[in-house]
Amino acid sequence: MRIYVCHARVIVHRVSNFYKPIRRRHRKWHSKSQHLSQHFPKDSTPRSQHRCPKTSKSGILLPLLERRGALRFCMYLCYVRGASTHKHTHIYIHTTDIYNNSSQRVSHTHNKKTPSSMSSVTEVLTRKPTNISITTNPSHALNINTSEEIPTPRPNECLVHVRATGICGSDVHFWKEGKIGSSIITQECGLGHESAGEIIQIGSEVKDLKVGDRVALECGIPCSKPSCTACRTGQYHGCPEIIFFSSPPVHGTLRRYHVHPAAWLHKLPDSISFEEGALLEPLSVALAGIDRSGLRMGDPLVICGAGPIGMVSLLSAHAAGAAPIVITDLDESRLKMAKELVPRVRTVLVQREESPVEIAGNVKAALGQEAKLVIECTGVQSSIWSGIYAAGFAGTVFIIGVGKDKQEIPFMYASFREIDIRFQFRYRETYPKAIMLVSEGLINLKPLVTHRYTLQQAQEAFTTASTPSAKAVKVQLLDE
Repeated sequence: MRIYVCHARVIVHRVSNFYKPIRRRHRKWHSKSQHLSQHFPKDSTPRSQHRCPKTSKSGILLPLLERRGALRFCMYLCYVRGASTHKHTHIYIHTTDIYNNSSQRVSHTHNKKTPSSMSSVTEVLTRKPTNISITTNPSHALNINTSEEIPTPRPNECLVHVRATGICGSDVHFWKEGKIGSSIITQECGLGHESAGEIIQIGSEVKDLKVGDRVALECGIPCSKPSCTACRTGQYHGCPEIIFFSSPPVHGTLRRYHVHPAAWLHKLPDSISFEEGALLEPLSVALAGIDRSGLRMGDPLVICGAGPIGMVSLLSAHAAGAAPIVITDLDESRLKMAKELVPRVRTVLVQREESPVEIAGNVKAALGQEAKLVIECTGVQSSIWSGIYAAGFAGTVFIIGVGKDKQEIPFMYASFREIDIRFQFRYRETYPKAIMLVSEGLINLKPLVTHRYTLQQAQEAFTTASTPSAKAVKVQLLDE
């Protein structure tokens, strides 16, 4: 195979259309081009190691030179059989993020005006592509790893370029505290499970998805065995063998490239952005809670906590017809946002020095009655108590928030009032509904993302997410 370093201007002109062949009139080779095959023995870079992310065909990486011969970036070249042009092949050129780390721009390593040597071209082409991920460990360090290899999807998996990932409260807990309940950080572990991205490679057995599909990632992967009662009865989120990304020791999705089972990828319509796609995970938590709580149209509702889960619970309850609705929080700016999201919501600003009974009194005054349902989204003991005191006779307190391992409750008060205390663990079969609600405009997630960072800014992003004075609702890390 004869591979040449070609003039960058010629090839870049054809990049905008991935499936358009380079025609003969564009085959103008750079005068300084050299025959690269002599620099690459057949056994050093076998074609099978590289597969085009658009066609899944084997191929090679092609370096592109600027006018003065400086290496600008690499592009992907693959040959497709059955075409009628040169040597009975069509030549397709693809830009691909999967080789970002192995095909850096010259400005990172060279002076753009300095022609690159063949050794530098060779070094770029033979360098292994790497991944980037965000991890923590038992020492509570937050690490940005840039030396991980990009995984290869198995037959029933897809390789996803993760474009947006939200920082969940559980990510902050794992970083700061090193554990949540029985899930303990004992070794280096990747964070993140609120993600959306684009498929760049598919396994041989994947039929319903293709390269280029935009997807949201459902991160709880059950065993799906016929012998598993939870999976067989549709309660797959309770599968004893479930793997949940970012739950130790399983690495999370806060990374550039992630391999994911195709069955747990949900296609996004064009109307839903990657940022919104990442928010479908917390929305799924809220929708599962609304379903299990038995909320009906016209039920008076109290939501404790105006964080991300509280906000998506508010949006979900509003769409479900709960009325009236009161939401509480310590942060006035969050209550202001809640009012902007749902103008009819009534807000109660909680003071730290107030007792749970006093807070409940303020809530009932704002609601105009006792609550039929209380959705508790903080996991804080004093907030749980306030919710119990605000609930009416035979009411329900539904706890979604993650709290300490052991907490006290006003047991006899709840007993005498027949208050049901229920809990929510993740979700099941909620992603299709969440996608429908967002795409139809019934739920607007866009205002919830208040802070955006790149993967390289992970330290700053986590600091913002864990600092109350930052006034963040949802912090996301984005990768273009």
